[in-house]
Amino acid sequence: MGGAVDPVRRAGTPYWFAAAPDGSLGLLLMSHVLAAVAWPYANGPRHIGHVSGFGVPSDVFARYMRMAGHDVLMVSGTDEHGTPIQVQADADGVTPRELADRYNRVIVEDLHGLGLSYDLFTRTTTRNHYAVVQELFEGMYRNGYIVPKTTMGAISPSTGRTLPDRYIEGTCPICGYDSARGDQCDNCGNQLDPIDLIDPKSRINGETPKFVETEHFFLDLPALAEVLRQWLDTRDGWRPNVLRFSRNLLDDLQPRAITRDLEWGVPIPLDGWRDRPDKRIYVWFDAVIGYLSASIEWARRSGDPEAWRKYWNSKDGEGSVPSADGVGGDARSYYFMGKDNIVFHSVIWPALLSGYSGEGSRDGEPGELGRLNLPTEVVSSEYLTMEGRKFSSSRKVVIYVRDFLERYDADALRYFIAAAGPESNDTDFTWAEFLRRNNDELVAGWGNLVNRSVSMPRRTSGPSRRSTRPGSPRPTRRCSRWPAPVSARSAT
Repeated sequence: MGGAVDPVRRAGTPYWFAAAPDGSLGLLLMSHVLAAVAWPYANGPRHIGHVSGFGVPSDVFARYMRMAGHDVLMVSGTDEHGTPIQVQADADGVTPRELADRYNRVIVEDLHGLGLSYDLFTRTTTRNHYAVVQELFEGMYRNGYIVPKTTMGAISPSTGRTLPDRYIEGTCPICGYDSARGDQCDNCGNQLDPIDLIDPKSRINGETPKFVETEHFFLDLPALAEVLRQWLDTRDGWRPNVLRFSRNLLDDLQPRAITRDLEWGVPIPLDGWRDRPDKRIYVWFDAVIGYLSASIEWARRSGDPEAWRKYWNSKDGEGSVPSADGVGGDARSYYFMGKDNIVFHSVIWPALLSGYSGEGSRDGEPGELGRLNLPTEVVSSEYLTMEGRKFSSSRKVVIYVRDFLERYDADALRYFIAAAGPESNDTDFTWAEFLRRNNDELVAGWGNLVNRSVSMPRRTSGPSRRSTRPGSPRPTRRCSRWPAPVSARSAT
């Protein structure tokens, strides 16, 4: 990721190495590093497939960068708006807020149990988040990148409610894939609208949606296509699958709706719209802004309300890697998610940031938050499967994090994901492979190495050889909690 190797120190200043375009290693000054971790949707507990994509990889990265001497801010939270929350709340007989409260607590417990080192884990239902989302909306509207448009919206005939794009499936009109979603086809990668699908059906109850005219606001992606293309052309260090997928999306960008006929979400901050109970900002728009709103919330909690700017307003306005002499951008941002969310982080989110900063074909001026950095890297993982099958809570093909941690140490799962996770290809989790990785590698290999490294100095340095100077280090003690072997019987 970014070519980082090992940290060194010179005259008390932390540095790190990165590969230059010619293949040489440049020496860079300490940077402000934002580790932006995908926001889990607050509709249930997390399973190990989820955390293999966003949780453990981001935590390993953040811990390494802190050890290398960088100033790291790791933020995320629960994504709590949208029709799926409302539908599930109705089914459970509770309000959307009560459902979000319940699963926020569950998800926080899951991620805390794994030892993830967030500086702030928050929620999209905070007043701070609402304010930041509305500021970006208004800024892009002033700059001309958000425009009103009459469109055809999908409605459930039985409930009268809007169906979210991802809750509609049908056949892709471009490639013929029979499980395309209403927002995009996962097979060919093209952006879609629900009305484009052949034989569309609701994933909620299987009924055919009704399409009616409705007025909404759209993000003018074509007006931002060229600035996105120029930016992507500078991202040579990205994983090939992410960069290739992102560039292909630019070939046919269309305006994309950012509001929905919905009761649960962030109000539209415009006259004639803000008091309407039936119109809200689309969940995908407000969720990606969470990285910025969480940074601002963290800064306020820290006692320095402007501290977030060192991660978001770099010298060169992009957060790119500085030159070998340390001149240039001093902030970098790394976004972690599964591959199904690439489009939102490599195209949609950079488009929002560029539009707010006034950098598209319509120009414009930055809002009060200033010119905001584009991502340094979008770090997407592939899928973790289970015994050859895709994880699915509804089909009971699932291992929940909390269930896993009731039987095994967090380090056993963290090690498996770090050593064999889906970094560049889909990876299959099997209990036999988990047992082998834990017992042969973590316990017998790394555990034995650490045990010998700790115990040998202790045997050769008795109490009589200890320094008695004030502040001298205490003798190393054995770890009170050591990686435990897993039996074949328990690994089922």
